[in-house]
Amino acid sequence: MPLTNELEERLTNFALALVNQQQAEVIVPPQQNATGFWFGGGNVTVAPDGALYLVGRYRNYGDSRTGLSAGMRGLELALFKADNAGQTFHKVLSFSKSDLNVEDREVLSIEGAALNWTANGVELFVSTEKNNLDYPTGFESYLKPGTGVWTIDHLQAASIEGLADASIMTLLESDDPATCHIKDPFVYQTDDGACKLLFCTHPFSWTSSNTGYITRPNVDAHFSAPCFDFFPRGLTWDVAMTRGTAVVDVPAMGQFANQHVSLIFYDGGECVRNLDEHSQSINRPRGYSCEELGGVAYITDGDWSRVYRLSKYEPLFVSPYGTGCSRYVDVLQTAWGMCVTWQQSQADCSQPLVMNRLSNADIATILT
Repeated sequence: MPLTNELEERLTNFALALVNQQQAEVIVPPQQNATGFWFGGGNVTVAPDGALYLVGRYRNYGDSRTGLSAGMRGLELALFKADNAGQTFHKVLSFSKSDLNVEDREVLSIEGAALNWTANGVELFVSTEKNNLDYPTGFESYLKPGTGVWTIDHLQAASIEGLADASIMTLLESDDPATCHIKDPFVYQTDDGACKLLFCTHPFSWTSSNTGYITRPNVDAHFSAPCFDFFPRGLTWDVAMTRGTAVVDVPAMGQFANQHVSLIFYDGGECVRNLDEHSQSINRPRGYSCEELGGVAYITDGDWSRVYRLSKYEPLFVSPYGTGCSRYVDVLQTAWGMCVTWQQSQADCSQPLVMNRLSNADIATILT
């Protein structure tokens, strides 16, 4: 059941306080301050010793429609560590494209990734675009020269350092033309200890971006078959894209003390490629591939079969700079509050990874 208008308004205020565009601070800059350069598409986690680890990928200018001849694109997966509650991060591990090859599948571009700590150590989910992969039968001719297919791989080790030598196993790929590209994994831990791995999908035609998930009941079990259709695209500003990036449980306090509500942050857009506007129309960010805008939805009582949007008609998160792009939100719950990261367009149209922190006291004020 949807929440009351009053509770939805409080949730909206809570989400806006988390993804506060004005208070955001750059924590990882891209390699150049220019269009097409960014760092992000990952998450921040707390290790058993209390240190924060951040994973993301450096992306340099390129165009997925025409292949690597248009630029380097996703060229490095990097892991950073902070021992001071996320005040400063330093790089501790790096993967090049060739480091992530799987047998004869050569990586053309590194995409989104996610770290997850388990009883067995740490695991890394990483998505890459690879060659030597065909489109589904009957659709082979749609695969453009110089481009590849996106899949999600899995690495696990006893420590962060051990990931450097870990075996790379392909976890998720699809032979369905509607979901043949799978990328940008992120993790949500359910109340019963299950791991829900969510991800983005694209069809063979690159006309939309969608969200799916697989579930693992415990660390020693296998993941379930994918659910590709739990979160339908919107009807207005997010009609072309609804790519989930983070799920966070709303703290059980204030008016939510007796509610079980989870926020779903997502990237959306009105079109996949930038469109020319009418000269007399209202000029506004519309969102398109690589320049998505941000939205948020919620579920209640752990029911993933019904998702309710808070950003029905307009995006909720728009950068005040550049193209307005604001995407790949990740939210980490800590003992002192919440740590939020996302890619934020700058005046030069680059997208550094930025961070905002919201204390427990501020969260209580918003939710009460």
